[in-house]
Order: sequence, then structure tokens, then C-alpha cells
Amino acid sequence: MAAAPTLPALSLHGEELLSWLAVEKGRSANTVAAYRRDLRAYESWLSQSDDVNGGPRGTGGRLAQVDEGVVADYVAHLRRAGLAPASVARALVAVRSLHRFMVQEGDANGDPTADLRPPPLPASLPKALSEREVANLLAAVPGDGPVARRDRAVLETLYGTGMRISELTGLALGDVAIEEQLVRVLGKGNKERLVPLGRYAREALTAWLGAGGRPALVPRRWARRGDSDAVFLNQRGSRLSRQGAWGIVRHYGRLAGLDGRLSPHVLRHSCATHLLDHGADIRVVQEVLGHASVATTQVYTKVSAERLRSAYLAAHPRARLGS
Repeated sequence: MAAAPTLPALSLHGEELLSWLAVEKGRSANTVAAYRRDLRAYESWLSQSDDVNGGPRGTGGRLAQVDEGVVADYVAHLRRAGLAPASVARALVAVRSLHRFMVQEGDANGDPTADLRPPPLPASLPKALSEREVANLLAAVPGDGPVARRDRAVLETLYGTGMRISELTGLALGDVAIEEQLVRVLGKGNKERLVPLGRYAREALTAWLGAGGRPALVPRRWARRGDSDAVFLNQRGSRLSRQGAWGIVRHYGRLAGLDGRLSPHVLRHSCATHLLDHGADIRVVQEVLGHASVATTQVYTKVSAERLRSAYLAAHPRARLGS
């Protein structure tokens, strides 16, 4: 059997940037891992390319020799490789962060990415489910066993609170306050927020956490430190992973006829859109979703306006063509 290819080691500058992102900026493990992948791809391309200012495009000290033309060549390389504009933009964020970090640390005289702009992203609106589709999805969980209770609580909590999948799987028992109808969520940058628990999410969590639910999946001995405090467990009694939660959403999406359309993020989109549809203030939605800027939340106002327009055109007798 052939040995698996060895991934290239990241430069010292890259490793220091990742440490700074994790420790100083509080970026999540998933964000740091994404930066690592993008930086590895960039440094690998540099090491395999032609000369930079008369020398090889190697990593390490050679990174300080990279100029704007080199970075522009890399962006062109990513486009030729068929990467989507969003992926190219994300890769450029990692590259820019590396070169800015080197300037800040005194390891480079200038930032070759200072005047580069990411490729324009096509405007797109989140595809929220209709309220009927959400109801069908939440009704797709049969039975009352521990797994069914867990899966129902996962779906109700994702839709009812709009939290991210990583926030859901990171929940600890002390974060859920059923009586107070609140859940404490640890979001991006380790920022905490309190999110209301609606009736259905509260009932689903109560059933899951009560006798016949979570206690039935508790193992005789916890496999990993921290699993004992996890709200959601898998069938082996370990903390439910992001992949496991994804699988739950995908499974019931197929049962509800939403195969290919449903993801945890679509449930988050749907939560925000339906809140606005029913008159919630945009600042409230911002707080529920944990957006640092209200500008991020404003995309949902466009979604709701588009849904309003579609409903109007479908329903008003003098709005349709041929009226």
C-alpha cells in the first residue's frame, strides 16, 4: 500500500500567525484550521514556482521577498484552477493576514497585498425554507426513543435559536436554562450571547434531557474529558460532533423531501427570515444570530422583502400580468 502523501510543513511565520489568531484573537479551531489549509496551499505554490526577485519562491525568509505581482499571480492561479470567487476571496484573506502579520512583527518591509482587492462576489440571497417546509421537517422525526428525542431537539434548537452547528454541538448542560427559557451560546471569537428558547425548542430539550432521553445514552465511563457536560450525545455516549449533527439534519431533510436543499445554515437562515417576516426588529435578530455588525443581518431584510413581493404578486388580483 502506498504511503499517504505528507502535507507540507507551514513556515515559522505561518505557525506564529495561527498561534496569534488562536490565542490573541480567540479564533475558533475551525477558523484556524481553514487558515492553515489556505496558507499551506499558498506556501506550497510559492515553493514550486519560478523566481522571485531573482531567487526561488521558497517559504520562510523568502516570504519577505514576495511582491504584489507574485500575489496577483497566485490569485490568477486559483482562478485557473476553477475555484469559486468566494473560495478565492477566502484564500486571499489568509494570504493578506500572513503578510500583514509579517510587517507587524518586523519580518517584512511592506505588505504586497495592500492594494489587492478580492474578486467581486455575486450577490446571493439565503434560501430560507417556507414555514410549511419547516413544519414538515420537524414532523419527520418518528418515535419517542432517546435518539428520536435527541434528533428532534437538535432540529428544534437549530431552527428555534438560529445558532450555528458548532455552537449547538459545543453546548454544555449549564448553558441551558429551561425555566428561564434561555440558552447561553458561545459564538465566534468566544463571545457569549443569551438566546430565548421558544416553546417547541424548550419542549424538545426538556424531553431530551429528561428520563428516557439523554440519560439513556450516558455511558458507564466517559471516553473523553468534557463529554459528561455535553448537551448532545451520540449513540456511543460521546459529545455529538459537527459531522454527526450535520448527518441528523441531512437525514431528516431527505425524509421531508428537502434533499439537497437543507443544511444547518439553511435552518439558521430560515430562523432569521421568519423572525423578520413576523415583525422582529433587525437589532433583535442581530443579537439572536450573534452578528458582530448589523450590516451582516441586513441581508435577511432583503430576503423578507423579496418574499413579501412574491406573496403580493401571487395574491393581489391587480398585481399579476393580464389582470
